[in-house]
Amino acid sequence: MQQPLDPQEIPPGCPAHGNVQMYGPAFGADPDSHYARLRLLGPSATVDIAPDVQAELVTSYDAALYVLQNPASFVRDSRRWNALNEGRVPADSPALPMMGYRPNALFSDGAAHARLRRAVTDSLATVNEHQLIRQTQQSANYLISQFSTDIRGQAELMAEYAQPLPLLVFSDLFGCPPDIGDRVIAGISGIFEGTPGADVVLGGALTELIALKRRRPTDDLTTRLMDHPAQLSDEELLHQLVTLLSGGTAPLAATIGTSSALYLGEDWQVGLPVEDAVSQTLWNYAPIANYAAHYPTHDVELGGRTIRANDPVLVSFAAANTDPRLTQHREQLSAKAHLAFGAGPHACPAKDPAFMIAVTAVETLLNQLHDVELRVPFKSLAWAPSPWSRSLVTLPIRFTPRAVPQAAGSAGTAAGQAPQQQAATPTVTHAGTSRPDAGAPSQPKGGLFSRFLAWTRGE
Repeated sequence: MQQPLDPQEIPPGCPAHGNVQMYGPAFGADPDSHYARLRLLGPSATVDIAPDVQAELVTSYDAALYVLQNPASFVRDSRRWNALNEGRVPADSPALPMMGYRPNALFSDGAAHARLRRAVTDSLATVNEHQLIRQTQQSANYLISQFSTDIRGQAELMAEYAQPLPLLVFSDLFGCPPDIGDRVIAGISGIFEGTPGADVVLGGALTELIALKRRRPTDDLTTRLMDHPAQLSDEELLHQLVTLLSGGTAPLAATIGTSSALYLGEDWQVGLPVEDAVSQTLWNYAPIANYAAHYPTHDVELGGRTIRANDPVLVSFAAANTDPRLTQHREQLSAKAHLAFGAGPHACPAKDPAFMIAVTAVETLLNQLHDVELRVPFKSLAWAPSPWSRSLVTLPIRFTPRAVPQAAGSAGTAAGQAPQQQAATPTVTHAGTSRPDAGAPSQPKGGLFSRFLAWTRGE
């Protein structure tokens, strides 16, 4: 781990000369040096989380726990945000979609939060563990089947596997029919890719899903949320679904990608289980890096500094997990003592299913592609320059390609034998999945979820 820098060595633009910028290429390339510089200022420091948007960022593990576990002094309702109420946050700021208020459990406190969270936790508790593993394996097998016949024996694992896999699993869990599932996936993907109108697409699809389940309830998470004694309104149900879908899929994609890269990386110790790779990811590469905006209900002291009431306090889960004071005796802690899933009343309610999905995804990849390996060293992989998440930009792999399935009625090769003619070069389709070009077997129409469902039916 990088040692804290001497204050004399800190260049302009760092905390000694102004707020540290927690966004952009410089931050994305080396977030650990930013955290090390911030630690020189104490358990928290003022940062720029986006252009013209300031926040107090907690980098100490102990201080993070204090904030997360002290709901009397730190609340989540962002309608308290001083700078926003005073017109000092740009209307087009990228911080607003992440920090702006929504009527869901994430931004609620007290009795309102307890009611909404209970509906979510009770519904998630009904998910069958074995069914979830089967759903994850089936989704993983489908995605692998789409790129594993590439004659080059290469794939980009983030776009073709890690990112779409949670979307398929969640669309299935929430009972989406094919057309709505396609639009849910398009909406969520678009939100994280910055596609204009993606939030409208997602909202429209989920509104239709809610109306459908009101008419025809089925055995899925949407119906269970709907039937919960909390009696959520359609608006409340919509916002819970948005939180669960968008807030669950992106961190899972980052966890699957990073865990796969760690396991295949040059420094991985042969023989360690996949669970260790996922745990190391959660400790050292927290998928939600800096988030969980809290607002002090009164002026508070933190590390000898006064934080004004209703100024945002963000928690750096990434910095807290790698706090040097913690790592000195981390071997003595529980493997689950990391803060990647948060802590306190707002801790992630789906941490156990999320861990299970990530482990199953990596194990299925390794079982299906026995000789899969990275095409570049782990240390050369690029990270997204976002303050909110820690996710790989790309994850290039190579493997021995499988034989291309042959269309019915075409001139054949022996069963299990690779075709003699060159396979068509794959092209990228929606959400990063690949398909053969003309000349290969015809593909089902529709979006990713429609194609996945057709594949499961053998169409």
